[in-house]
Amino acid sequence: MFDFDMLGLAPELNQALKRAKLIQPTPIQNQAIPLALDGQDILGLAQTGTGKTLAFGLPLIDHLLAQPGKPAPKTTKSLVLAPTRELVNQIADSLRALTHKTKIRVATVVGGQSINKQVMFLARGTDILVATPGRLIDLMDRGAVDLSSVKHLVLDEADQMLDMGFIHALRRIAPELGTPRQTMLFSATMPKQMEELSRAYLSNPKRVQVSPPGKAADKITQSVHFVARSEKPAKLREILSQDAGALTLVFSRTKHGAEKLMKGLVSDGFNAASIHGNKTQGQRDRAIKAFRQGEINVLVATDVAARGIDIPGVAYVINYDLPTVPDNYVHRIGRTARAGREGEAISFCTTDEVDQLRQIQKLMKAEIPVASGSMPEAVEKTKQARHRGKGRRGPSSNQNLGGAKPAAQKRRRPRRRKAA
Repeated sequence: MFDFDMLGLAPELNQALKRAKLIQPTPIQNQAIPLALDGQDILGLAQTGTGKTLAFGLPLIDHLLAQPGKPAPKTTKSLVLAPTRELVNQIADSLRALTHKTKIRVATVVGGQSINKQVMFLARGTDILVATPGRLIDLMDRGAVDLSSVKHLVLDEADQMLDMGFIHALRRIAPELGTPRQTMLFSATMPKQMEELSRAYLSNPKRVQVSPPGKAADKITQSVHFVARSEKPAKLREILSQDAGALTLVFSRTKHGAEKLMKGLVSDGFNAASIHGNKTQGQRDRAIKAFRQGEINVLVATDVAARGIDIPGVAYVINYDLPTVPDNYVHRIGRTARAGREGEAISFCTTDEVDQLRQIQKLMKAEIPVASGSMPEAVEKTKQARHRGKGRRGPSSNQNLGGAKPAAQKRRRPRRRKAA
């Protein structure tokens, strides 16, 4: 393993890394940074929490330091696209820490904030623009930003962009970018569409992969509790009480469910807050800041936060509801065991969530250990029946566990012959 000062980075960056007490690069950084410094397009695949931001941020800033000069009004030299407001802010904070004592400017544009203020800020031009695709297109439509000077494009968490339908936004943005340019695409998972995305936006990319796509970080201990839906609240409170004070991120499937769950926890004496799509950006930022500083220790969230929270101290991730998209499980539990720490991911599974659990285990190619309860009997019988009947038709492959006879087994009345 090399030290950062052996990668040939600009002196300003080495000083910034020392201030942050960062000595050795992570595997994804160690592999991606030298290639990116050479100007190669990068397709980077790594688990969440492994340092992808520095993997693209350090070479990006190094290139900008080597090309001094103020950006023209309304322009930006480099563009970083991310799917959520939280992730945009997280990336920008990391980049600002690296550019603290340089003249490089980092700007953000996201929804939920004053677009007029963003127009005014962009009027002066910026070196690095970190944005969500939707708000960026709004600014393009207003003529507030000119992307023709972009020489570096980064697509972070590109798989979630695909999940959230941002592919159409990318098709709108890409033709406006400068050429030639360097493009770096980073992701924790590798769905089939990702290959198409890389072919469309990357030129002869170097693939950097430090772990199989869809695999959780090695230091995350995973478990699942099979429970009835009515038992979830009590089980959650039991788990939270076992390590009171530990930073715990709880995932709910819906905005309404997250808010209701948070209010119930607060009424029971837990120090909790929530973030979801119905919260303003200011409310979300304040909740995350309070969580980061330990003012609250339980944060209830929807998947809007799955990729936007980089807090090394998160000890537990609890999937109160399993995600409907299997990839989101990997991103959720990646909020713990960050920066080399250990963490625990606990999931609840009801009868109607078993199929989601199977899809998650299929993605990870591993069984999640059972902590309590057991696979619902009806579901297990269905699984066995499908296995026995696989590849043939008949009663055994079409069992009805509700007690009624399958249609194929019902007695049929003999047909009456028509009179001649």
